[in-house]
Amino acid sequence: MDINILTILLIVNILLAGVLVFIEKRDVVATWAWLMILLFIPIVGFLIYLFLGRQLKQKNFYHLSSKERSYLQLAVTEQANQINHDNNFRQDDLLSRHSHLIMMNLKSANALLTTDNEIQTFSDGHKKFNSLFQDIKLAKKEINIQYYIIQRDSLGIKLRDELTKKAKEGVKVRVLYDDIGSKRITPSFFKELVNHGGEIEAFFPSFLRLINFRLNNRNHRKLCIIDGEIAYIGGFNVGNEYLGIDKKFGYWRDTHFRIKGEAVNQIQGRFILDWQQATNQHVHSMEDFSFNTGKVNGHIPIQIVASGPNSETEHLKNMYVKLIMSAKKSVYIQTPYFIPDASFMDACKIAILSGIDVRIMLPSKPDHPFVYWASLSYAGELLSYGAKILLYENGFLHAKTIVIDQEVASVGTTNIDTRSFKLNFEINAIVYSKKEATELQNLFILDSDLCSELTFEKYQERSVIIKLKEAISRLLSPIL
Repeated sequence: MDINILTILLIVNILLAGVLVFIEKRDVVATWAWLMILLFIPIVGFLIYLFLGRQLKQKNFYHLSSKERSYLQLAVTEQANQINHDNNFRQDDLLSRHSHLIMMNLKSANALLTTDNEIQTFSDGHKKFNSLFQDIKLAKKEINIQYYIIQRDSLGIKLRDELTKKAKEGVKVRVLYDDIGSKRITPSFFKELVNHGGEIEAFFPSFLRLINFRLNNRNHRKLCIIDGEIAYIGGFNVGNEYLGIDKKFGYWRDTHFRIKGEAVNQIQGRFILDWQQATNQHVHSMEDFSFNTGKVNGHIPIQIVASGPNSETEHLKNMYVKLIMSAKKSVYIQTPYFIPDASFMDACKIAILSGIDVRIMLPSKPDHPFVYWASLSYAGELLSYGAKILLYENGFLHAKTIVIDQEVASVGTTNIDTRSFKLNFEINAIVYSKKEATELQNLFILDSDLCSELTFEKYQERSVIIKLKEAISRLLSPIL
């Protein structure tokens, strides 16, 4: 009997190894890692693979109809032709300088460029949520909410209650949350909202709230679209810690956009895709959702770039690398986690060696110790090339911001790590505007006054224990 079980396990492992090598298109390092796990721990390794190793299908993950795919491809093709041949586009110096970046985002991620937009930037949780709640109160038709984390605390309760009020008024309310990120949320939390017509869905829900075969593939996006006219996108989740009132983290420094204009439709479209994936119901009529049709006073060019484990390429990582390689003067980066791959590190090194001012701001306190030590290891490596590394001391830094040359900036949900680049569903707004880029760079400079600088000399003086922590964490970095 024991021999039969061992034989079955051996056959299962061989078959699974065959899938990894010949069917799944993984990089070589990941393939070898999984093969070693299956070889040395056959039973446990198989279970680990079920929960963490399975890849999502890449072809038509969102179940778009052939008509929808054709319409999207036509829009992409028309804009590509406009970028190549339209004199008005070429006459805009900033857009012309970054036409290759715009084209890459367009062709890779179907990220259409919109130009009639207004932006308000938030770097403080109280101001962001005060604005959000005010916009929710003024909603007339529809509120679509999507967050990775919704906590069952006073801020989460306030959001739920405000949405319930609007549902009672007849406003259509949809809430999409990530089942692992919002693990404390149960259906009973939204019971009254549902009773008044609100729709609630969990992304990749757990089986019996205990087993989740998509632990590694989470929806990390944070979006809110109101009446198709206003959209929020950025790093803030819903919880008291994001207001800076959690004693563990102290002040919470993050970045979020409030957008009005054409780009709202792109954000709405992304929500619709995630919504129909979560509900397993195809949205047959766009009349069920509100879209922006009016003009705004602003003329800020924006691309909304999304990526996920269903993507054939790492859209957002490639965008980051292209941004860095496009810089002529400066690259300012804020990120809570800095665990880049070789291509990102090479881009930073090439920029530094080319005389570009590269500054990277990280939190000085960890929320995940292994991630923290791995981040310092990679940051320390760039110190030897001449990067300026700043450690934020005024609480916790959670902003995901890149600014180059005070003219192009990216704000969104994407951390600089493998999880954001390959495993999670992420979204960023990339803005082509000297005014907004300068505002974000000025925020970086103000934050710099609240930082300590990690110099190369200080880094060299770290203890043997810290060096050991960094070495172990860096070894584990591909799975952090």
